[in-house]
Amino acid sequence: MKEEVAVLIEEETDPAHGKAPEERSAEEILGLGLVVVDKPIGPSSHEVSAWAARIVGAPKAGHSGTLDPNVSGVLPVGLNDATKMMGFLLKSRKEYVGVIRFHRSVKEGDVKKAFRTFTGEITQLPPVRSAVRRRERKRKVYYLDALEYNGPEVLFLVGCEAGTYIRKLCFDIGRYLGCGANMLELRRTRAGSFGEDAVVTLQDLSDAIWLWKGKDDEKELRRCVRPVEDAVDLRRVWIRDSAVEAVCSGAQLAVPGIAKFERRVSKGEAVALMTLKGELAAIADMQMAGAELEKSKEGIAAATRRVVMKKGTYPKMWKTHGRNASG
Repeated sequence: MKEEVAVLIEEETDPAHGKAPEERSAEEILGLGLVVVDKPIGPSSHEVSAWAARIVGAPKAGHSGTLDPNVSGVLPVGLNDATKMMGFLLKSRKEYVGVIRFHRSVKEGDVKKAFRTFTGEITQLPPVRSAVRRRERKRKVYYLDALEYNGPEVLFLVGCEAGTYIRKLCFDIGRYLGCGANMLELRRTRAGSFGEDAVVTLQDLSDAIWLWKGKDDEKELRRCVRPVEDAVDLRRVWIRDSAVEAVCSGAQLAVPGIAKFERRVSKGEAVALMTLKGELAAIADMQMAGAELEKSKEGIAAATRRVVMKKGTYPKMWKTHGRNASG
């Protein structure tokens, strides 16, 4: 559903500062870009991330949402300054297609009933071999559908909150049915706003770099490396040019610094602070809900949490007596 936008002030952006994401040079794209890798079965997510960095010559890279070596699929890898966004992508919802194998034949009706039971909020105890503390925690399963039946094996599709262990989900479903079950295969088909239509292979990325450096052809590079803005899976608040540098210096965002925002924002929600050119400036926590923001003339609207844009991209224009980005 398209978000409704509330406009606080009609304002043009100065073309002398900043740059729309699609207008960035190849070098700028690599400096603040993201590759949605089709991770193969075998290597770890860390290895794939390191290979992507080596291919493009990036000093640093970071992936979003670890996939086990025997799991394939959508793995967003941030390059250079885009690594600042990976922690927020980690929290976005995921989708998987997989195969669960029951330890004896199970009726289709019983499988459907079990899948309905495990849709919604569930409680999971992370497996012994996991990167998190082993204690029960709540996770949401948005949908869990059986796609095909082949004896004791069922092909399924699941959409879930980040941090949901699908292998453990399969085990718990088997225990619920009293027959036992294990996950046979798994592929991630979506991570946040990225689906399988967005993925590229490491070979695609290598070819794109070769074409750019050897043939001065940027077309494939721009297909393989996306601007970090494509990774934004948060509601957006657009800030005035005069507030950008203050935000990039860590200042809190005051109401006068906002040009427009998505109306459904709520207090405490993490949002993306965007320039009027569509650049991601920072991630912030809303201090006002949308309804309050529309009525306010002053006050702190959002507290900056993570700055993404480099300081100096826009000129310093905030008042010297304060540290709030008010425009």
